[in-house]
Amino acid sequence: MYLQRVDRSDRILIRNEILMTSETQEVVVQIGSIVDKETDGRRQRSERSRDQIIAAVLDLIGEGDFAPSAARVANRARVGLRTVFRHFEDMDSLYRGMTERVEARVMPRVAEPYAGTSWQAVLREHVSRRAEVFEVIFPYRIAANLRRFHSRFLMEDYHKITSLESAALSAILPAGIRSDAMLFAALELLLGFQSWRRLRQDQGFSAAQAEAVIQQAVEKLVRDVSV
Repeated sequence: MYLQRVDRSDRILIRNEILMTSETQEVVVQIGSIVDKETDGRRQRSERSRDQIIAAVLDLIGEGDFAPSAARVANRARVGLRTVFRHFEDMDSLYRGMTERVEARVMPRVAEPYAGTSWQAVLREHVSRRAEVFEVIFPYRIAANLRRFHSRFLMEDYHKITSLESAALSAILPAGIRSDAMLFAALELLLGFQSWRRLRQDQGFSAAQAEAVIQQAVEKLVRDVSV
């Protein structure tokens, strides 16, 4: 009805305004789509850079460089030094990223249920599982131990890990062993990472030999325990 009451020129003007509005809206949508794609692209590049940096730390430490500098990390990751510190404020935050990556690798194995039906069988499985996990985390645990005396985060992480290891051991042992403080402490010592490191690094035992030593020592410790 409204269009019938206006002359032809007014109708053309109204039609053009409608068309311009539609075209403008389409342009805005297109621009928004481009901006979203550019934002997603930057985010993906940022995530790739972060992953490259963490992978570089893992590679360097895995190769025996237990205290890699930020410059060496940047060089291995093929990014600038500024990029390293744009993603990680300091080396502690970089180690935090490394720790998260290593934990994600081993936690599924740690959380698997045991197949043994007796506490002795479960304990043997537990020893084997620790040997397997320690072998995976070996260089990274050494690197973290070297740095933890200068890092609040790594020291807290160290205490968290040892507490979890103690709780995991306690959970599979009978009350008679758990209540014997000296015996439990001896088992913790045998099953700790430092024992594994000493056997593997200082004494040059293979992983299989180191596990056999610990299995035998644990078996002798608990052989005559009355539970």
